[in-house]
Amino acid sequence: MAAFAERMAPVLALWLAVCLSGALAVERANFKTCDQSAFCKRQRALNPGESPYRALLETMELTNTRLTLQLKNDKNKVRLLLELYRLQGNITRVKINELKPLKPRYEVPDVLIREPPTEPLSLLSQDKNGVVLSLGAESQRVIVSAQPFRLDIMEGRDVLLSLNSRGLLAFEHLRLRKDTEPDQEPEDADLHDEAVLNDKVEDGMWEETFKSFTDTKPNGPTAIGLDFSLPGVEHVYGIPEHADNLRLKTTDNGDPYRLYNLDVFQYELDNPMALYGSVPVMLAHNIQRTTGIFWLNAAETWVDISSNTAGKTVFGKMLDYVQGSSETPQTDVHWFSESGIIDVFIMLGPTPKDVFSQYASLTGTQAFPPLAALAYHQCRWNYNDQEDVASVDAGFDEHDIPYDFIWLDIEHTDGKRYFTWDTNKFPTPKEMLQRLMDKKRKMVTIVDPHIKVESSYKIHNEIKSRGFYTKNKDGADYEGWCWPGSAGYPDFTREDMRAWWASMFAYDQYEGTMENLYTWNDMNEPSIFNGPEITMHKDSKHGEWEHRDLHNLYGFYVQRATAEGLIQRSGGVERSFVLTRAFFAGSQRYGAVWTGDNAAEWGHLKMSIPMCLSIGLVGISFCGADVGGFFKSPSSELLVRWYQTGAYQPFFRAHAHLDTPRREPWLFGPENTALIREAVRQRYSLLPYWYQQFYHTYLTGHPVMRPLWVEYPQDPATYALDDEFLIGRDLLVHPVTEEGATGVTAYLPGKEEVWFDVHTFQKHDGGQNLYIPVTMSSIPVFQRGGSIIPRKLRVRRSSTCMEQDPYTVYVALGRQRAAEGELYIDDGHTFNFEKKEFIHRRLSFANNNLSSVNLAPKAHFSTSSIIERIVILGCSKPTKATLKTADGQRSQLEFDFEASTSVLTLRKPGVNAGTDWSVMLQ
Repeated sequence: MAAFAERMAPVLALWLAVCLSGALAVERANFKTCDQSAFCKRQRALNPGESPYRALLETMELTNTRLTLQLKNDKNKVRLLLELYRLQGNITRVKINELKPLKPRYEVPDVLIREPPTEPLSLLSQDKNGVVLSLGAESQRVIVSAQPFRLDIMEGRDVLLSLNSRGLLAFEHLRLRKDTEPDQEPEDADLHDEAVLNDKVEDGMWEETFKSFTDTKPNGPTAIGLDFSLPGVEHVYGIPEHADNLRLKTTDNGDPYRLYNLDVFQYELDNPMALYGSVPVMLAHNIQRTTGIFWLNAAETWVDISSNTAGKTVFGKMLDYVQGSSETPQTDVHWFSESGIIDVFIMLGPTPKDVFSQYASLTGTQAFPPLAALAYHQCRWNYNDQEDVASVDAGFDEHDIPYDFIWLDIEHTDGKRYFTWDTNKFPTPKEMLQRLMDKKRKMVTIVDPHIKVESSYKIHNEIKSRGFYTKNKDGADYEGWCWPGSAGYPDFTREDMRAWWASMFAYDQYEGTMENLYTWNDMNEPSIFNGPEITMHKDSKHGEWEHRDLHNLYGFYVQRATAEGLIQRSGGVERSFVLTRAFFAGSQRYGAVWTGDNAAEWGHLKMSIPMCLSIGLVGISFCGADVGGFFKSPSSELLVRWYQTGAYQPFFRAHAHLDTPRREPWLFGPENTALIREAVRQRYSLLPYWYQQFYHTYLTGHPVMRPLWVEYPQDPATYALDDEFLIGRDLLVHPVTEEGATGVTAYLPGKEEVWFDVHTFQKHDGGQNLYIPVTMSSIPVFQRGGSIIPRKLRVRRSSTCMEQDPYTVYVALGRQRAAEGELYIDDGHTFNFEKKEFIHRRLSFANNNLSSVNLAPKAHFSTSSIIERIVILGCSKPTKATLKTADGQRSQLEFDFEASTSVLTLRKPGVNAGTDWSVMLQ
């Protein structure tokens, strides 16, 4: 072991040198291109229109809930089994596996929240060319064409989506290697590719070398691929994580988009390279419809996107009546993964919100975070010691800037041994946490999944003695090199390992912790400095499975085990908050994500918007980017603009690299301190609205931060916008992301809508591009006419301090002089809301009457908060305003009216926020 550590010391030294050097960009040579990935290269080499697969209609079996059908590859005689399900909620599931594999192939567990419930399938017609099945509603049906195999989902005369229309279905079956087989020819030729029998083995099929790393492939080539065609579609979105535009680009002239969780140092922008997280979900949108494709596979995956024209591909004879116009746009998508099976969910919308709900029905909704987690977080690598923490904490009070969480990075531990404290720097962590608790503030510490291999380290000894480490290909514990030096990597795919890990967060196990300490999982791709592509060898083992089969799930499991630990330590009472860097489909159930190691550059500020929008489209609403940029040092202008942007993104945290100068908000001069303070205060005043939006996404799966096209799906002007966004339905934000900007042009959607500047209350018509002059204090934000948004304007040192503070209700009247909104209140941190302990009220304005009515009459909760003020935008001056309370009492309210802006302010209604009340204007 000592020899290994000595040998690897230069690796760590080199890694640190690179990290501390402020290098300009990612070292691309560390990461594969498609040409350097054998299976990617093979899949891309397939020729469209030459599918060897045909459907054997005589093998079809149709039950009430499932169709099965064999597919035969006429080149190698191998048979596959196709399963087709109609699922509840307008979803179609297609699974393709080998009919008789030599051994089981990996099928992704734990991501789906349950086995999806099915609905009946019925046969409409059948002949020698194919079958037609009914999908139920609205004349939807699926057509299976026999030769070549093709599957079309239709509605009326429209093709919504086609599978294998370009003939790129490929399924590399498990086989015996030629030099390991007996001399005689195998009895079952269906299990053996003719190319293998003739000793024609392509490079990379059984072994592959990248740089100095050799990947042994004991199971041989196992890649799968399938193409999808989307007639009438020009805009596709999703498949995060990539530092690229919201609208996905075609990949014909470059690499495909790659989904493979990697520790990419200072990533480049406008690039399809893989990053820290992977969600294999794509949304396709046009004026008529939104559809979604969920490719449930956790292996390395690539996605090619090309534009085509519907009608160029040959439709089967059964589709001859469909008129394919050469003018109709079409997007073709080719998915391919290194191993596993084809398991794809086709979410048929038809609206964007239908697709969000459909996906949520499969993988769950965003965990409902504690209210404080939606406030401001202060972090850097690293706050030096307890005195440093106390000094920073005091600095926020001295400069009157609120914050809720202060974070500690890896240097707080005893030699990078997680679940420990450096006793010299943090000798009394409970005292530190108690001082924060006294101010109603909290802390986050980092707990990474690389465990220092050292016999005196309790965590390592426990994992090793229980056999919980991931194994190398030879069966020994896998070891790699990371921050602590030689490290082991727990096998989080094991349920018993996750249960043990969760138990380590108990207060009597993780010494020095209290209920106001939460957790950050970093480096969980997993990051391994001396591994291929800075991650784990693919031939490492998780029980019977290779790491290649499940790589993209590792971070998902780490966050899951951590979140479960934080919940268990409270006896299941308290909600958790866990931030993760690596993620997969379903990660939304366990906490928040951030966009990783960005840089203090204007381009990275601007890119934070489409990156979080893309992540939100696939279920993970709790997303943010390091405010100020992790690497390098921001100018004061960039830092201010980043705070102004981050204050309107779901996860709001400042973070910085160890090697950067300190950048607490008050270190850039009084003027910039004031600008940052105002941005943070705007966040805190809007916390009731943020919390309501997260409650809504917890219920529905609809994204909190959303592209404009989600709310205006029939407006093509919104389809490619990614420099502005909506929070919920009612707030539109166009941050200033250009250096030296004196103005921005914001698109205000909805020709029948009006929008109110939240700062000046000026009214603007929708359906226009609006030029907005800006100064350094400007954050262009607009409230939609027809909406009601509650705020808390008494901003205090933390969100918890504001719990019982009064509300100001902002009513923005639409063209019909009406408006609606909601108010949601609970205790902000426990699961008691699941026991109906909350307040949920509907706020409505119509016919000059503003009312608050109970949306959840079976729920019970009390609050001391009152309605302190009502501000009505776009109003005319009344002669009087009469308040009616729940007990029938009536009183006259004092009011002010500003004629130049048509703003009416009603003063001191004083009614309890949880009761019925109304105000009539006359």
